[in-house]
Parts: sequence; C-alpha cells; structure tokens
Amino acid sequence: MDLLIPGEGLIIWQLIVFVALVFLLSKLAWKPIINSLKEREESIQNALNTAERARAEMAQLKSDNEKLLKEAREERDKMLKEAREVANRMKDEAQTDAKKAADKILAEARAAINVEKEAAMRDVKAQVALFSLEVAEKLMKKNLSSDKEQKNLVEGYIKDLKLN
Repeated sequence: MDLLIPGEGLIIWQLIVFVALVFLLSKLAWKPIINSLKEREESIQNALNTAERARAEMAQLKSDNEKLLKEAREERDKMLKEAREVANRMKDEAQTDAKKAADKILAEARAAINVEKEAAMRDVKAQVALFSLEVAEKLMKKNLSSDKEQKNLVEGYIKDLKLN
C-alpha cells in the first residue's frame, strides 16, 4: 500500500513546484494567453458584427431591388398601356381619314360622271337634232318636189293654225 500513498517530502516538493509553476505562468504566460483570447474574442465579435451589418445591407438592397423592380414593371405596364391607346387612336384617326378621303373621291367621281353624262346627253341631243334635220330635209325634198304637194302642205298648216 505504500506505493499508492506518496511521501510527505514528495507532496511538499510537488506543492512548491506547482506554486512556482503557477506563479511563473501567471507572470509570463497567462497575460499573453488571456490577451490573445480577448483579441480573438474581439475579432470574432467584429466578424459577427460585420456579417450582421452585411446581412442587413443585403436585406435592404434586396428590398430596394424588389421595390425598383416593381416600379419598373409598373412603368413598363403604364408605357405599354399608353402605347396601345396611342396606337388605337392613330388607327381610328387613320380609318376616319381614309373614310373621309374615300367619300370625297366618290363624291368627286359622281360629280365627274354627272358632268360627263350631261355633256354626252347634250352631244347626243345635238347629233339627234342634226340627224333629224337631215332626215327632214331629205323627206321634204322628196315630198315637196312638185307644186301640188307644196300647196297641200301649206293648206294643212293653215287648217292646223285655225284650229289651235
């Protein structure tokens, strides 16, 4: 059992070495170790703070991007709506102008047709009158070639004058 229980001298020397080691470590090693731990803790905290700020900035940027995207979509929709309205208005105006132009062309064509028709009618009447005169002249020459026929014609005209 003596092997399991250390001697009194050994315990004292171990206690002296332990106290000296603790004293040396407290003077030489603990301050740098504690300082390095504090620096590491501060750097970790700074990194966490930076990461938190970056995450907040990213969330803000994402929010701003979504807002800008929404505004851009609204602006695009507004521009498309205005473009459709302008296109419809231009189409309606073009149709109205085309209808007016077609009506004007039809009216001018009808007027030209009427003028040509009247001119043709006058020409036909003049030709019919000339033709009638030529026919009458030929008939008169043929029918009134004798004196007896001429007297009969004059007497017929006189009878017609008295009756009227």
